Amino acid sequence: MNIAVAGKGGTGKTTFSSLLIRQLLKAGKRPILAVDADANANLNEALGMEVKETIADLLARIANNLEPLPAGMTKDQFVEYKINQSLIESEHVDLLVMGGPEGAGCYCYANNLLRGFLQNIASSYPYVVMDNEAGLEHLSRRTTSNVDILFVVSDASARGIRSAGRVKELVDSIKLDIKKMYLIVTKVSEEDVKALDEEIRKTGLELIGTIPADPQVFDFDLHSRPLFELPENSTAVEAVNKIIQKAHITE
Repeated sequence: MNIAVAGKGGTGKTTFSSLLIRQLLKAGKRPILAVDADANANLNEALGMEVKETIADLLARIANNLEPLPAGMTKDQFVEYKINQSLIESEHVDLLVMGGPEGAGCYCYANNLLRGFLQNIASSYPYVVMDNEAGLEHLSRRTTSNVDILFVVSDASARGIRSAGRVKELVDSIKLDIKKMYLIVTKVSEEDVKALDEEIRKTGLELIGTIPADPQVFDFDLHSRPLFELPENSTAVEAVNKIIQKAHITE
C-alpha cells in the first residue's frame, strides 16, 4: 500500500506521518519504507532516526565531481546505487530523505530519480509512507503518483481548508493515479469543525478525521523526543488510530 501525506507547512504532516508509521508497525505491518520528500526534512527526528546523507547531498557531490563515476557505470546507474546506500535502515523501518532542492531550487532531476527509484524499490515493502513537500510541487511534478491513499492535512483555518481544496483540484486536473483522497484537520476542536463545515464541504474532500492539539506532542517536540515514543494515551495517537481504522489501512 502506497500512502502519501500532503498539505501546507505547519499543519502537522510529519506528526501524522510518524504516528501513522508507528501504528502500522504496532499492527504488524512491516517492513515500511518511509520517504521524507519535504525539503525541510524532519521525519527522521519524529521517528528517532539519524540522517547521514540525503539525496540532495548525494547529487551535489556528484555534480561537483566529488564522487567519481566508476568505470562501466552510467550516471543514472551510479546515482541509483548511491541512493540505495543512502537508505537509513532500522529493524522494521527504512527511511529515504530527499533533502533540500538542487542548486538554485530545481527539483526536477531529483524528483525523476526518486520517482524511478520508488517504483523499483516499493515492491520490496508492503507499506510505503511519503511525507511530501509543503506546497503543490510534488503533485504537479508527479512525484506523488500511483498512490492508494492521499491524506491532505490542514490546520483549523479557512485558508488552510482552501489550500487543501486546491490540492484536490490539482490532482483532478492532471489526473494523478490516486485511488482515495481524504482530508484531516489538525489542532482542532469540535466547535472549530462545525465553524469550518461549509469550507470543508466546498473542497469536495471527505473529512476522515481530526487531530486535536496534544500537549504531549508539544512537550516531546520541546525536548527533542521522537514522536514515535508517544504513549498510547496521547490524544494525537488515539486520533490517528481512529483515522487508520476508518480508512481500512490495516485490513
